[in-house]
Amino acid sequence: MRVGQNPAKKLKTLPQPQRVTVAVLNYIPNQEGYFSESFAVLQLCLGSILENTEHPFDLMVFDNGSCPEVKQYLLEMQASGNIQYLIFSEKNVGKGGAWEFIFNAAPGEIIAYSDNDAFFKNGWLTESLKILETYPNVGMVTARPLRTIPELSTGTIAWAEKNPDVKLEVGDFISYEDYYEFSSTLGYSEEKLKHEYENKIDTRLTYQHIEAFVGANHFQFTGWKRTFQQCLPFDMEKPLGQVRQLDERLNDAGYLRLMINKPLIQNMSNRVSQNDQKTNLVSSKKRFKLRNVNFIKKTLLRIHDRIFTLYYEQ
Repeated sequence: MRVGQNPAKKLKTLPQPQRVTVAVLNYIPNQEGYFSESFAVLQLCLGSILENTEHPFDLMVFDNGSCPEVKQYLLEMQASGNIQYLIFSEKNVGKGGAWEFIFNAAPGEIIAYSDNDAFFKNGWLTESLKILETYPNVGMVTARPLRTIPELSTGTIAWAEKNPDVKLEVGDFISYEDYYEFSSTLGYSEEKLKHEYENKIDTRLTYQHIEAFVGANHFQFTGWKRTFQQCLPFDMEKPLGQVRQLDERLNDAGYLRLMINKPLIQNMSNRVSQNDQKTNLVSSKKRFKLRNVNFIKKTLLRIHDRIFTLYYEQ
């Protein structure tokens, strides 16, 4: 027999999700070898999001089967109010499997996705949203200019060439320093990087006074949830081909793949630089909430239980 009435029935309103869900995919199966510094990289990634995202957002983390220490850290981040939605997968379902969950489950109408090794600089989301909400039929926006694969952005070029309101420029607009800052974290030799840089060009667009570069990268992007859902489901038989499917499907459907005109994210890969180690990322206001201090939490919950018993037990 039920004792009393559920106090939740007295609630008049429920908290609503933010318009933007920032979703991070995490996979750290151990803390050895390749993954020896990945835990610290993840902490820098989440910290930079919390510190440098000035636009309202909810933070979602999809953990793809990480080790117990990392899972405990994520649980503590959720308990402190820094993570609003935390999902644990028992096993690694691949990036495509994680994307299918995120694209369906994220509560916001806009999804800002990131791998767990991106470092975010102030203004990254605001600049991404300017492009997303100004340009028509946008598929994805990456928060820095890169030299990407042109075959994956043919739809963007075709739209720009036939639209008289678009200014299209081709040339060397990305400096080698900005190119090297990102591309040097991918494990390529400096000789290969120079060759790639010298044999690629940049395509820059201006539409309604908003500048954007053609191209995008699936390690970080922002777009409309409804658009990403149109790309589902992914072919899961080829784990390493899932990311390319998103790029190809957006391009084939005529969606624009764009980048902001300044480097406001950086790929840390699996190592923490000395500059990163010196950065204090999470402000005390975001890190600390009085109600989550352990003994205070226990005391408040005990008082709540006593009140419920007093009023509702017969």
